[in-house]
Amino acid sequence: MSGTRERLVQLLTLTDLTSLELSDTPETIAALCARARRPDPTDPGVPPVAAVCVYPWLVKVAAAEVAGTSIAVASVAGNFPSGVATVAEKVAETERAIADGATEIDLVVDHVAFARGAEQALFDEVAAVRAASPGVRLKVILETGALGDPERIRRAADLALDAGADLLKTSTGKGHPGASPEAAGILWAAASEYAVRRGRRVGVKVSGGVRTPADALAYLEQAEAALGAPATPATFRIGASALVDALVTALRP
Repeated sequence: MSGTRERLVQLLTLTDLTSLELSDTPETIAALCARARRPDPTDPGVPPVAAVCVYPWLVKVAAAEVAGTSIAVASVAGNFPSGVATVAEKVAETERAIADGATEIDLVVDHVAFARGAEQALFDEVAAVRAASPGVRLKVILETGALGDPERIRRAADLALDAGADLLKTSTGKGHPGASPEAAGILWAAASEYAVRRGRRVGVKVSGGVRTPADALAYLEQAEAALGAPATPATFRIGASALVDALVTALRP
């Protein structure tokens, strides 16, 4: 396994430990949060993850389980995973999640409508959710694997950033190709140029198929090359589940 212990630990602190299954229950989310707090129960020196990411109806459970810790509670929103909903519905779902304790929102946009030319609609839904979530980190899921075309991915990224996204997220991890270095590179280019143009540092979240420490390290190196600085939870995230256990295994002697 390549990579120093420090880099593997850093990856844990940048991970959104995720469970987005329709079979999720309060009990499974409580167990998820226990993993988030202590990724390695045998080693208290292994730090907690950045966030837990759950469905909106389980936000209250997650918020209670991680209360008093550094762990953020991220809720998907926007009729995850399809993104097909009215702007009013997306705003209402966001507001409910925040009221229940979400401190981050992972908004899925209607990528099908966007691919058919509804550019203003993508901007409007992100802007509306941004307005409804002051002080809450907003990650916008573009479903890059479904968009496919690099120019289309870049256009979606630019619109989402101009509408107020804090991080651009590659994918839902549901039914479409997940993260790829190529798509992440496009998002980083958009984020870097936006930071220069608007004077606000934004970031990227890779999600969908990142399962091994080697893959995660490659994305981390890509992130820090784009940032020109160490990655932090404000600028880079990895959405994953199995990755956490793989990192813990790699950290053990």
